[in-house]
Amino acid sequence: MTPAAFRQTPLFSRWRPIDAARPAMSAPWWQWVASTDSLTARLMAAGGDKPFRVRLLRQGVGWPRQDEAQALGIGAKRYAWLREVALCLDETPWVVARSVAPLTQVKGQRLESLGERSLGSWLFRQPGLVRGPLEVTTHSPQFASVNGIREGCAWGRRSVFYHGCKHGSLSLLVQEYFLTAMADDLGLPSR
Repeated sequence: MTPAAFRQTPLFSRWRPIDAARPAMSAPWWQWVASTDSLTARLMAAGGDKPFRVRLLRQGVGWPRQDEAQALGIGAKRYAWLREVALCLDETPWVVARSVAPLTQVKGQRLESLGERSLGSWLFRQPGLVRGPLEVTTHSPQFASVNGIREGCAWGRRSVFYHGCKHGSLSLLVQEYFLTAMADDLGLPSR
């Protein structure tokens, strides 16, 4: 099996708690996948002089996938705000991300006006924001290939961010997939 083929063979396709994946994850990847600070800031630091850019792939209203609805505790046929982006260094996608929030909770949050700014630029400025547990996968995101990104996925992670408790509260699922281009550029192991 070639190294590229190995990187594209999923160890497991379903989301698992991050601690369950720890034995299969190298220390360099653990530092990326288990971090809870701003991924944008980490990418910019790792990229050095390479220009960073958020490329908006898709944003709008649609139905969440079944696993996304389950993570958010909503029905699968309930409309949601969906956002898909590529986080690029020197125009090369290193990470693709998909965010999902119940449509009824997005009103007043101004998320639709992010454009090509990172979601983290909004998230990490919210007082009282709570991040739920991290889950990981080795499954490549389907939305990336639909948007012309053919890179394999080394690791994917997701967590739900909670903001507010009652009226006006928000539950936002953020899924981030670390692509093999990032691993190659940074000299990271395949897993």
